[in-house]
Amino acid sequence: MRETDLYPAIKHLLEKQGYEVKAEVNDCDVVAVRGDEPPIIVEMKLSFSLPLLIQAIDRQSLSEEVYIAIPKPTKKSGGALWKRNKRGLLKLCRRLGIGLMTVNLKKTIGRAVEVHCDPLPTTPRKNKRRSGRLLKEFTQRVGDPNMGGSNKCKIITSYRQDALRCLSFIDAQGAVKLKEIREKTSVDRAGGILQKDHYGWFTRVDRGIYDLTPQGRSALDTFSAAIAAL
Repeated sequence: MRETDLYPAIKHLLEKQGYEVKAEVNDCDVVAVRGDEPPIIVEMKLSFSLPLLIQAIDRQSLSEEVYIAIPKPTKKSGGALWKRNKRGLLKLCRRLGIGLMTVNLKKTIGRAVEVHCDPLPTTPRKNKRRSGRLLKEFTQRVGDPNMGGSNKCKIITSYRQDALRCLSFIDAQGAVKLKEIREKTSVDRAGGILQKDHYGWFTRVDRGIYDLTPQGRSALDTFSAAIAAL
């Protein structure tokens, strides 16, 4: 079992309630936004643990609506221990102001998630800067290109999406002026992306003119699905 196995059912539950859901946004496993309401943040792990609670408490600086999610324990994976300690674990979550949900992977996606408790009002110190960055990244990111719980693959951020737009345009046009790249792709930060060349995809062949490196051409295949989604 992987953490990513939990994501489809959680995403389905939140989308049914009218939320727009995206995964891996500024280190948060799952972020759900509905109108002007505070975002819902869900952190997923394969078991209930102290690191999971610490992670959830950290997320409370971003939003008051924070949940933790784990697979529903079975007889082979601590079911008896869960049943014995469930009341105390729920009491702990409520005391911390954290919601708890379990995902039963044996059930259909629409019935897999059980919400045991919702977040209660707490008074953690909010980090407005981090919260603003979270919502900015959520808004700027096109679609939901990642799977919640991913930690060993390259996350498709809004910055990477902008870089992929530039990459695709240069591939189609050949060596081209930065001004044209910015105008035709509508990527306002194209200058910074190409000049800093964080991914090693771009090379300046003349003043204000950029082409692709071999690494950039290889990225066209690596990220072909992400490019197509744009």
